[in-house]
Amino acid sequence: MKWIIQEEKEEDHLQILNKDSEIGIDEVGRGSVFGPVFSAAIVLSKKSGLTLKKLGINDSKKLTPKKRKDVFPKIITLSSDYGLGQSSVREIDLLGIRYATELSMIRAVKKLKHMPSELLIDGPLPLRLWESNQRNIISGDSKFISIASASIIAKVMRDSLMERLESKYPGYFIFKNKGYGTKQHFSSLKENGLTNLHRKSFLNKLNLI
Repeated sequence: MKWIIQEEKEEDHLQILNKDSEIGIDEVGRGSVFGPVFSAAIVLSKKSGLTLKKLGINDSKKLTPKKRKDVFPKIITLSSDYGLGQSSVREIDLLGIRYATELSMIRAVKKLKHMPSELLIDGPLPLRLWESNQRNIISGDSKFISIASASIIAKVMRDSLMERLESKYPGYFIFKNKGYGTKQHFSSLKENGLTNLHRKSFLNKLNLI
């Protein structure tokens, strides 16, 4: 009897959570040639979402680095819960970028205190590893505050890692390009060679290795 009551309470909690909140998820670093892919999942109440909207929360790519860093602590404070996940370069090269990205998303969701019954996911591709309800929204980071907030969390955290890795991998301008394939980055690759954090599967397709 106790078990039944506890299960019902958990179901009630999830119903309330998904009725009064948005649970958004987004990834960053999918198209990079260096470093892991990051994903963030965030739970926002309607009230918190409206507050963040007034603060100018939008797709992370549309905000300046300074603006992202400024709003980051506000997002964390106003969120009901959030989780961060990542997939390594080894996983990306071994499993492919789509599957590795899905793994990072699932890892982010699993960091949440309670598993949501529905996810709002940026982009058209379904999260195949998620067995409950999901909504895929094209340009979702411009339409839903929860997805936009998730993109900012993932972007700020991944950029921070790239900046720290600059001292370990000098000469590739990682602090500047954040691991993406800029002309300067490709030139430094030809000059210095590959590191263990460069995605060989990507570079092979570009005929750079």
